[in-house]
Amino acid sequence: MNVSVNETKDELARIQEATDYPVQRSEDGWIVGHFFNCWLSSVFQPVFDTSGRTVTGHAAYIRSATDGTSVLSPWKVFALTEGDALLVRFDRLCRVIHALNYFANASHGDLFVTVQPRLLESVKDDHGRAFERILNIIGAETSRVVIEIPTEVNRDSRLLKHVISNYRSRGYRIAVNHSGASEDWMAELASLYPLYPDIVRLEASILLRRYGTGSLVDAVHHFGASVLVHEIETTQQMTAAIQARANFLQGRALGMPVRAIESVVPVVDNRTISGAGWKSSVKP
Repeated sequence: MNVSVNETKDELARIQEATDYPVQRSEDGWIVGHFFNCWLSSVFQPVFDTSGRTVTGHAAYIRSATDGTSVLSPWKVFALTEGDALLVRFDRLCRVIHALNYFANASHGDLFVTVQPRLLESVKDDHGRAFERILNIIGAETSRVVIEIPTEVNRDSRLLKHVISNYRSRGYRIAVNHSGASEDWMAELASLYPLYPDIVRLEASILLRRYGTGSLVDAVHHFGASVLVHEIETTQQMTAAIQARANFLQGRALGMPVRAIESVVPVVDNRTISGAGWKSSVKP
């Protein structure tokens, strides 16, 4: 979606009037935020739908730099958040930045955002309420946001169910991560009844190691959830994911995280197109 400068300024102004989040517009028009002595900005990696062979959304990641413009790892910024209250503020600021950048530039598609496990543990109830307020200000629906729940939360089934219930009650879609640690994934998913996630995220390397049985993807589909294979680094991994009937694909072999909203389906080599049935008819 291409919006006018006045429209985007209005959205930013509304956020600044309604909250105390330190966000502003950079010279190139991208929204950035300030945390301690760091500047935070968004990059987005496309997520592809295998059935429609289209870009269905983007996963958001934070990038940071110091006031001196040297690049700083987001993990080092995260390390500055001593105490749960500061962590919550940092995590929410990141999602505000992502939402402002994404929904000002994408007329359709879903925003995939993750949350820190410590935030999920420290916020006892009403998960997603603060972010919903931001989305309401900029006119974005919660149904266009996929909340990625980190793998660490899988160890606490009670917390996992509580978090899924909270976010879903506000209209968000839910993605959980399969770590590959458990052999009985069907039992794990069944234990969540009736709070099945919308999407199960699976690393490409795990799928490739187990490829041929089909049991993992079939188990997820059995419960009505979709499968997103991520961390796809090679055409072999992409082919395996498509042939295993994964619903969504994500990885550096298909698209790098960039400071833009990419909407072009990638062209891959002829061997992969022939073997996996992947074609591209979308032009830049």
